[in-house]
Amino acid sequence: MDKRGNLLKKRSTVSFQIIIFGFLLLILTGALLLMLPVASKDRTVTPFSHTVFTAVSATCVTGLISVDTATHWSYFGQAIILVLIQIGGMGVITIGLAIMSIAGKKIGLSQRSTMQESISAPQVGGIIRLTGFILRTSAVIEVCGAALLMPVFIRDFGVGRGIWYSFFHSVSAFCNAGFDLMGVREKFSSLTGYGDNIYVNIVIMLLIVVGGISFMTWNDFKVNKLRFKKFSLQSKIILITSLILIVVPAVLFFIFEYTDKPLGQRIIYSLFQSVTTRTAGFNTSDLSQMSDSGKLLMTMLMLIGGSPGSTAGGMKTTTVAVLFLAAISVFRRSDDVETFRRRIPDEAVRNAGAILFMYFSLFLSSAAVISIIENLPLLTCMFETGSAVGTVGLTLGITPSLSLPSRIIIMVLMFLGRVGGLTLIYAALPSRADTESRLPQEKISIG
Repeated sequence: MDKRGNLLKKRSTVSFQIIIFGFLLLILTGALLLMLPVASKDRTVTPFSHTVFTAVSATCVTGLISVDTATHWSYFGQAIILVLIQIGGMGVITIGLAIMSIAGKKIGLSQRSTMQESISAPQVGGIIRLTGFILRTSAVIEVCGAALLMPVFIRDFGVGRGIWYSFFHSVSAFCNAGFDLMGVREKFSSLTGYGDNIYVNIVIMLLIVVGGISFMTWNDFKVNKLRFKKFSLQSKIILITSLILIVVPAVLFFIFEYTDKPLGQRIIYSLFQSVTTRTAGFNTSDLSQMSDSGKLLMTMLMLIGGSPGSTAGGMKTTTVAVLFLAAISVFRRSDDVETFRRRIPDEAVRNAGAILFMYFSLFLSSAAVISIIENLPLLTCMFETGSAVGTVGLTLGITPSLSLPSRIIIMVLMFLGRVGGLTLIYAALPSRADTESRLPQEKISIG
């Protein structure tokens, strides 16, 4: 590879390092602010172990909590959490460059390259314009979501609290964070009080889906409207895969779960569970009452997560789609991985395989360790670690009672799930300089 190629690799490594350190700095700042007495309702200092866990969960848009958000934190504390969710969901780099642009500072090539990595954009050109489009569209969606929720929440909680609750849950849903303020009714209850409310369910689901489908897909809709054939290959894969991952699990939940509910409620519960499980972390039913098969399905969905360049975490829809297409190409004995009359690069297939291996290794090994430490069933711990590394936030109720070592494991998983495992590896390991020489090839048997 020429000098220009090596320079681009080095610049990419620096970009990954900036992204990681940006998230770490935001987490530390949030944790220290949440320690202030004014951040808690009883005006006492919250232990750092709880504030850092909350800051990691909010910044990594996960939703797992060690203390109830509504009953422990004051309005100031809740506002800090909401800011962490917003910045974490949109991306630290996105917000940072937006502030620089507003301040009139010149944004150089290195900053643009970092922004490109942050939102998974295909090229550096037009990145500032794209950033502005992302921020404006996000603000409009969140305001619209809050406006739609206001009639219900103002009715239930009064004008002042109802408006605050509307904005909090709109941002939390759009950023796929799963934080809620419904603990005023019952601690750690999430949206179970609105399980039968079809209107609230639909609004929350729309916010979750829109936030989890990738900023670049938004741009495709803006440029190409509904002309699906003109969309980029990535957007096509994201939309088709997301649709399948909503419909198929919803049908399975409908058939095997919620059999005690009337038809209409059974449909909305099943659909909401399918949408929220992959990315958001809200729940409208008691998850501990689900069958083991249902819990296992949810765990798999949580590991997949949302789409690249979105507010969601996890392995990503494109990873699963590429691996599926690679398997199809093997079955057909084809040399290339193809879809929509396009060939997917071998590098993408290798990256997808590495990500799958990484996530499953982290997910299973962490679950085994927590199971030993806490003396809990392995499936319960797998649910928790799947929720953490997928940045989902669903729980079977064990998070608040976890010991410090287990909480540390959960925090590491949440962080890796948000910044991406490959991002961390690329930032930590120097890129290998390419040479013209290659080692001899020798075949081995697979399968």
